[in-house]
Amino acid sequence: MSELRKDLVKNNWVSVAEHRALKPNDFPIAKKALESSVIGGFCPFCEGNEQFTPPEIASYRENSEPDTKGWLVRAIPNKFSAFELDGQLEENRHGIFCNYNGLGKHEVIIETPEHNIDFHQLSAERMEMILKILRDRYNDLAADERIKYIQIYKNRGIFAGASLEHSHSQIVALPLVPAENQGVIDYYNANQRCLLCDILAQERSDERLVAESAEFILLCPYAPRFPYETWIIPKKHSEHFGSITAAEMQDLAKIIKKFSNVMVESLGDPSYNLVINTAPVNVAYQPGYHWYIEVTPRLLVNAAVEIASGIYINPVAPELAAAMLREAMASKQ
Repeated sequence: MSELRKDLVKNNWVSVAEHRALKPNDFPIAKKALESSVIGGFCPFCEGNEQFTPPEIASYRENSEPDTKGWLVRAIPNKFSAFELDGQLEENRHGIFCNYNGLGKHEVIIETPEHNIDFHQLSAERMEMILKILRDRYNDLAADERIKYIQIYKNRGIFAGASLEHSHSQIVALPLVPAENQGVIDYYNANQRCLLCDILAQERSDERLVAESAEFILLCPYAPRFPYETWIIPKKHSEHFGSITAAEMQDLAKIIKKFSNVMVESLGDPSYNLVINTAPVNVAYQPGYHWYIEVTPRLLVNAAVEIASGIYINPVAPELAAAMLREAMASKQ
């Protein structure tokens, strides 16, 4: 049996297998074994190869000069960016079609100088450092009035879209606001309440809860697009990731460290995406936004039905996924 569930945040539908949960080993994608045979060779992100990247924008260093060895975390422009922060946004019409110039910014955060250290192996202190540089870059980009939306994301593994194995995350600053989270605006307009706050209130004691810390709730959403999809939501209502506090960053670093290890150990070392969803910037105020993190293990390849209809088919019920992840999180110190 399955049922169609409405994702109120994304404003789409998901087909969920209600009484069935495939185990991680049941999925067809071979993970690290295939990845290691595809990704290899020279790495421009390794310490000592700084001359092969664009000049760094920011970094955490141990008494060394920019663009030299001795760094812990580096922020650099994406060498192959599709966006350039030059001029103003211009609309061009071609009959019924329109386009805009590629105004924006694309940056890479190199999370460690060591090539063979995977993300889950980094210390909580290093993850906190990564969060700090992401926050600082977010706020710096948000200060430019041409930017309307800032997307922070991490692609871990080739099945999640990573082209380099070296641990890194990315930031894209856009001149337009994507419609991906329109559901939160629609919900606020209909109810005069924050959708994510209402989700927290309902799910905190429900079977989809994965873990709770001082500042955050981890849960499997009611209508997940992907098997074992998990959201990390701040307990305190906050619209922008750029306003994250020092206490929240310290707490979040510990959570991400713990949960990334759980994914590697319990889900067969999968590729995954980690995405920070946050409110637009430099636009008219729209109440209802509440920033949060999506973690989506990529255990299946999207097929024609997802492409054609936009309806995702998820063979793992979130209630059963949460039970497994909850047990794994509880067993970790």
